[in-house]
Amino acid sequence: MRIALLDSGLGGLTVLAEAVSQLPTEDYLFFADTLHVPYGTKTKEQVQQYVRQSVDQIMEQDIKALVIACNTATSAVAAQLRSEVDIPIIGMEPAVKPAVEMNRDTGKRVLVAATPLTLRQSKYTELVSRVDVHDHSIVDSLPLPELVTYCEELQFDLDVMSDYFDKKFKPYDLNDYGTLVLGCTHFPFYKNMLRQLLPQHIEIIDGSAGTVRRLTSILELNTIASHSGHADIQFMCSGHEPEYVDKMIKAYQWYTAQLEQQ
Repeated sequence: MRIALLDSGLGGLTVLAEAVSQLPTEDYLFFADTLHVPYGTKTKEQVQQYVRQSVDQIMEQDIKALVIACNTATSAVAAQLRSEVDIPIIGMEPAVKPAVEMNRDTGKRVLVAATPLTLRQSKYTELVSRVDVHDHSIVDSLPLPELVTYCEELQFDLDVMSDYFDKKFKPYDLNDYGTLVLGCTHFPFYKNMLRQLLPQHIEIIDGSAGTVRRLTSILELNTIASHSGHADIQFMCSGHEPEYVDKMIKAYQWYTAQLEQQ
């Protein structure tokens, strides 16, 4: 039986790579909802509908656990899905808590980059309210909707992307910030690039490692962990496009090569 990971497109591949690293004796199904990518600019109701349709397709396979490898989809529908599906469901949230803890005594601020829908959801605002309890709040939010599109286009040209990031970060005095949280699973594709473009003192973190640690504990708790898999990956997409499957494989290989450079 496989562990399924669901995203609207390529972003969840960053979580898949972390899962393969931490759990190499599991096998995986990666499902991209290519008919509806991106989720981050849709309404909550649309995302709920699209995710349920994708889960219906995923559940036709031999699946033992499902990771919603998308912050937007997690905030929109994960809680409801847990009462509708009879396998464990693991969601994601932006790594705001560890970022705040890292900066609690430094006097630096935290910048959370995510999709507009993630930043609008009560799940995100409640998370920030719960962990950002300083006398003066230190968390700021930066919507980057275009970055999902760039990633889906495999746009990793430094000149193009540096112009984009310069424009987006221009309103912020980056000397005030200690951590950038990548709150969308597409965004870690740009982590190495951001390290080149941002001041060296800024830490860049995302939620993939924490999500996979949670997955590991859920597998063990339910006694469904495997020790006989070989990190075999099956790729599927809602539009059944062979060319997109090829793109997923190419993007995954590109991203894992980037990880080796970190």
